[in-house]
Amino acid sequence: MTKSKQTVDIFTDGACSGNPGPGGWGALLRYGEVEKELSGGEPDTTNNRMELMAAIMAIEALKKPSRVKLHTDSQYVQKGISEWLPQWIKRGWKTADKKPVKNADLWQRLHAAVQQHHVEFIWVRGHSGHVENERVDQLAVEAINRSPD
Repeated sequence: MTKSKQTVDIFTDGACSGNPGPGGWGALLRYGEVEKELSGGEPDTTNNRMELMAAIMAIEALKKPSRVKLHTDSQYVQKGISEWLPQWIKRGWKTADKKPVKNADLWQRLHAAVQQHHVEFIWVRGHSGHVENERVDQLAVEAINRSPD
């Protein structure tokens, strides 16, 4: 896997003005003392898609195989990748009640992105004073405002 002893900490958040509606995502990558902020948005999306995009874009930004702790306030992302994904794959991207998995395109992209890394997904309570979570929430909201209508 990775020979690095240091971990990349990633903090992600997604936001939507209306659901669906204009959305944004934000991510903060921290490796030692080095930090990098990422953000983006879409004019017509959902909150869950923006939460997924934040995680995808952050992991895809890594330049080499890494040990990662990804902090998200989205139980959808954390439980999806940690609990639900293996069953979705076994069932051909269907839910337990045989319906297509929502956002399968992004789940597949996230699944592919994590394959070259050792990623631990950690849930944090949103809007609770968690400094980095508040920071990426601000990035996501600012990205909504930049998103073309």
